[in-house]
Amino acid sequence: MSQFFQIHAENPQTRLISQAVQIIKDGGIVALPTDSCYALVCHLDDKDAVMRLRRIRNVDDKHHLTLLCRDLSEIAQYAKIDNQQYRLLKSATPGAYTFILEATKEVPRRLSHPSRKTIGLRVPENRIVHALLGELAQPLLGTTLILPGDDEPLTDPDEVRERLARLVDLVIDGGACSLQPTTVIDLTGPEPVLQRQGRGDAAPFGL
Repeated sequence: MSQFFQIHAENPQTRLISQAVQIIKDGGIVALPTDSCYALVCHLDDKDAVMRLRRIRNVDDKHHLTLLCRDLSEIAQYAKIDNQQYRLLKSATPGAYTFILEATKEVPRRLSHPSRKTIGLRVPENRIVHALLGELAQPLLGTTLILPGDDEPLTDPDEVRERLARLVDLVIDGGACSLQPTTVIDLTGPEPVLQRQGRGDAAPFGL
């Protein structure tokens, strides 16, 4: 059975954040709130945890998983960013966007798209996530919490707990989230391309 932490959305409890990070370091899968909807996250460098996460979502290696980063400097470690892309990212982060960018060599090969060598990255605007990222001192690997057969993401922590009790190691209750996932924008070409309209406004990107 998974553990269940109630963490304050505005003032995350340090003790619970530390315990959650230890679960992640030990190979755990965590369901947590973001500035869009709930997400599943795990340790970036844990191959077994990544495979478990993909099995829960029932997605293959062609499905972009997302690196949740603290800020733009972390994004630049894992993605190749030119000046124009940097300005676009700076104007929209933190926020409810996922950006598809060309992966650097820092990204393990198994995490980037197998044919395109791209990676999804985001800087969420959520204090619980930022507290976890600060304690862990590296990005988390995540994916929107949409279970196989569902059309919409899970947003209620009690339902997340009920449906994932035997699949994940920890559910963080940080309150209900938005029904909308992130807006996904592909920045690998000469112009931004909207891949999914979600909570983030695509207008600043001319879309």
